[in-house]
Amino acid sequence: MAERSFAEEVKKLRLGEGETFAGEGILAVTKALLQSGVAYVAGYQGSPISHLMDVLADAQDILSEMGVHFETSASEATAAATLAASVNYPLRGAVTFKSTVGTNVASDALANLASGGVTGGALVIVGEDYGDGSSIMQERSHAFAMKSQMWLLDPRPNLPSIVKAVEDGFELSEASHTPVMLQLRIRACHVHGHFTAKDNRKPAFTLADAANQPKRDAQRIVLPPASFLHEQEKIEQRWPAAVRFIEERGLNEFFGEGESDVGIIVQGGLYNSTLRALERLGLADVYGRPKLPLYVMNVAYPLIDSELLRFCSGKKAVLLVEEGQPNYIEQGITTVLRKADLQTRLVGKGVLPAAGEYTPAALGKGLRAFFAEHAPQWLPTTFNEAKLAPAGSQKVIPLKAIDSQVHARPPGLCTGCPERPVFAALKLVQRELGEHHISADIGCHLFSILPPFHIGNTTMGYGLGAAGAAAFHGTPGRRPISIMGDGGFWHNGLTSGIANAVFNKSDGLTLIIDNNYTAATGGQDIPSSRANNRSRSTFHAIEQAVRGVGVNWVRTIRRTYDVAGMRNAIRDALTSKQAGPKVIVAQSECMLNRQRREKPLVRKAIADGKRQVRERFGVDSDTCTGDHSCIRISGCPSLSIKPNPDPLRSDPVATVLDSCVGCGMCGEVSHAAVLCPSFYRAEIISNPSRWDRFKSRLRERVIGTLQARNSRRIAATAL
Repeated sequence: MAERSFAEEVKKLRLGEGETFAGEGILAVTKALLQSGVAYVAGYQGSPISHLMDVLADAQDILSEMGVHFETSASEATAAATLAASVNYPLRGAVTFKSTVGTNVASDALANLASGGVTGGALVIVGEDYGDGSSIMQERSHAFAMKSQMWLLDPRPNLPSIVKAVEDGFELSEASHTPVMLQLRIRACHVHGHFTAKDNRKPAFTLADAANQPKRDAQRIVLPPASFLHEQEKIEQRWPAAVRFIEERGLNEFFGEGESDVGIIVQGGLYNSTLRALERLGLADVYGRPKLPLYVMNVAYPLIDSELLRFCSGKKAVLLVEEGQPNYIEQGITTVLRKADLQTRLVGKGVLPAAGEYTPAALGKGLRAFFAEHAPQWLPTTFNEAKLAPAGSQKVIPLKAIDSQVHARPPGLCTGCPERPVFAALKLVQRELGEHHISADIGCHLFSILPPFHIGNTTMGYGLGAAGAAAFHGTPGRRPISIMGDGGFWHNGLTSGIANAVFNKSDGLTLIIDNNYTAATGGQDIPSSRANNRSRSTFHAIEQAVRGVGVNWVRTIRRTYDVAGMRNAIRDALTSKQAGPKVIVAQSECMLNRQRREKPLVRKAIADGKRQVRERFGVDSDTCTGDHSCIRISGCPSLSIKPNPDPLRSDPVATVLDSCVGCGMCGEVSHAAVLCPSFYRAEIISNPSRWDRFKSRLRERVIGTLQARNSRRIAATAL
């Protein structure tokens, strides 16, 4: 069950020649693949390219009609290795994954692919998760392109440019026998627009053709002496072929050419932001037409020397807009200019930030600094936001930076998340046994490092939770604890973590959070998902896989909201006399996906007049002591505080907000931690039966009688 259904959007994939395709950037990529005659597509989901995977999964019928094979890969390495089909055969193939973490995982396969080269076009679509909206370490894919000599496309963020980049990418790959990377930032993937569609193309040479006519070329395999020749081939043949193709096809673009002693070189993906910053300075119009020369590098690697020299010639200074570190492009262009003895001043990092996302605000500051030093005549005499407003519009009031007005809000687990009680139970155990070293992992469960749990000493990568504790194998003292999600487990954790622990006779505990999906990437199915997937094999129990590699101490907790049960299982694992690794599979469905699935069904049932019962939890204000341990241990977003109704008590009491989904964890935590009896459970019944109404009236009468008696007793005591 993916984050959302694209059943309606995939209908646009059938659009033909001359029709207008309107939608999201990542959807346009899917259409471009079909227009390009792709034979197979593989990948691993993750922001910002998850929707590409989800769209392909929803478009199985269309893909089958076109003879296109689609596969959700076990990891990014699996996806990259799939491109081996294009090494010996004229098959166009594409793979996709989140970068740079996905590119890290896939780097070995990509290096082998780039070394031997390809026959058919091989396109690697990387979702560049960089900047303020990122969820990973801040690195660039550019290094992988340079390291393995793969060409890197970075198109302007509009649908026609993105579609053209896909089509050009396949042709560039075939012309130079080199795999090509297509880099798409978060905003490019989610930009909306339109382009003129073409007819979808069936592969001219199919996978069935390749399977029935196998070809083998030992010179394409990375084995000495062929591997030594590959390096020479890259420089002497493939690179010149790529440069010729890029020049002849005009993949890079020149805008606003004319007489000017300054200019701007910009990565294609940063074009929109740069134009917006120029517009704010009065140096571009609202239609994106700059008033000074721009060289847009839709191909970030390799650099095209002739185009750079043409653009920089006759200019005293050029500003390079290159996002992130290291400044690979700046170093490369500097070398080109110096070798040609061209004295144009190249300005980049310094006036622009050395690191961090290049937002229009950051670019605006850098542009003003550049023009102030090298071309002050281009700047307005006095920079005034109101002066730049369209004629007749209201006065523009400059706003303060958002970070000075809004408090930082770190990410956290959803309301009702089944992972929250696991960490609450772990905190309770550590209260008894003392603090343990905890190796965390990538996924929703990584939020446990933040308040209120403060759990997790390190994290080393997706599925590497158990491997991150490897140094503690056999260490005397408290047993190390590792955390791993079900997505990370199937990605690589089974071998790198669990099997490694068995092999090295670890005595630590691994908690595997099994919430039915790769929840953090959008809720896609995995082998252990309990969903009937028509194109995938599911229902493969994690416990069986763990036992299969030799773990003997395994417990599966099928309801994580049982905080006391979770606490007891963790305590048993940490105190057991049995040698060898211990594994607890904490199993409950992701609440977000569960709500997505169940809410429409409940709404329909209520509309049809069927009886529906919904559980809600609350706090008795008269009983609550104001200790708030329930909030400190669970941290549920639905738990808050409100003024104490007792005028003699000043401490606020806990309360449950309307966002409660009825998971019951707050009450479970309170009872497991022996906190207080103030939590209660209530049932909200829609379309109640006669029996429900009778019981409700009976309760009201009994409670009313008892309340009246209590009131009389209090009044008598007061007298």
